[in-house]
Amino acid sequence: MRTSRIARDTSKILAATTRGPSLRRTRAATNTLNAVEAGGVAKVGTRESESAVHDEAPHSDSDLSSVPDDALSESSDAIVGQKRKRREPVTVKQEVKEVSITAITSPKNESKSKKARRVPAKKITGKDGIVKVEPPPSWEEIYSLTREMRNENVAPVDTMGCESLADRTASPRDQRFQTLISLMLSSQTKDTVTAVAIKGMQERMPGGFNLESVIALEPQALNAFINKVGFHNLKTKYIKNAAEILRDKFNSDIPDTIQGLTSLPGVGPKMAYLCLSAAWGRDEGIGVDVHVHRITNLWGWHKTTKPEETRAALESWLPKGKWHDINNLLVGFGQTICLPVGKKCGECKLADRGLCPSAVVGKKTRVKKESLLVKTEENDASATLSETTVVTHKTVKAEEIKGSVVDIEDIGRHAR
Repeated sequence: MRTSRIARDTSKILAATTRGPSLRRTRAATNTLNAVEAGGVAKVGTRESESAVHDEAPHSDSDLSSVPDDALSESSDAIVGQKRKRREPVTVKQEVKEVSITAITSPKNESKSKKARRVPAKKITGKDGIVKVEPPPSWEEIYSLTREMRNENVAPVDTMGCESLADRTASPRDQRFQTLISLMLSSQTKDTVTAVAIKGMQERMPGGFNLESVIALEPQALNAFINKVGFHNLKTKYIKNAAEILRDKFNSDIPDTIQGLTSLPGVGPKMAYLCLSAAWGRDEGIGVDVHVHRITNLWGWHKTTKPEETRAALESWLPKGKWHDINNLLVGFGQTICLPVGKKCGECKLADRGLCPSAVVGKKTRVKKESLLVKTEENDASATLSETTVVTHKTVKAEEIKGSVVDIEDIGRHAR
């Protein structure tokens, strides 16, 4: 059967469109192609009838060849446009919201409390030119209330403090030596650990716990007795050297002066004053440890950065009759109520009466929320991709409150 030129052109166009990897068709491209095929068939019938009459006449290029070009161009533009729309980057928006929540107390109790203020000791120069130190106001009330709280709560220092660890059945000289060793071990060590180490030496040291036995003991054996205390290797060296110095320079006894005690390796002013008071019964200075230094600064009695500065500040106005007592008082208070971490201000009488400017009377909570929003270009819609919440807490001290000091027991309660 003879095939017309129109039919051959149509076959070539269809072959060209189906060649190579298939492309995704849009609805417009599909409709256009269907229309092209339908028109091609109609024209083929017409041209075949005409070719039967004018078989010898020359033919120009078929009109059908121009139709698929426009259709393919439209189809390609639709496909490329769709892909380009997909590749458009999304808009990311990050929102941050911060909310500050301060826990306040009931207005009912605000009128009952006074605001605590830091009023340190002051130096006053008299008319005669003599400089006197005026004690902090209310210091006697603070001292008395602290003593009441200490009597109500037994602290580790009361039963395992260095002053009470010496064997009372030993000779006075051996008791003094044991007190000195107890103080040397107590540095950077809890009282409970120090007490166990001293008890072990009293019960198991060959020849008893005395100067001669420590000198005769090998360093490794002495280290085994104290290996639970802090810096035991260094303290072993200090104790061995101090024992030999006591034997050679102080007639095998401990010195009865601050200068003599501080000449021993590992003995500082704090240990010297405490040892002189506990072993010899002489109060020539205040033994300031971390609790005394920390708590007196919290009370606002002074503003010091070193224990020796605190000692000088206290000795300038505190009655000498309390120099020995204040160490035991504040060490026990720091072990039971005014802890270094997690102060029990709700159980403290000083906070209740508005006498401690550092009392925690509230908590400030800061909530920070971060949301990551994704906004698409297609429908202008937003969706939350992720949300992060950060909560931080800050304590509010009595001295930071404007007006009355709050009641610690009402923190977090609704106003009445």
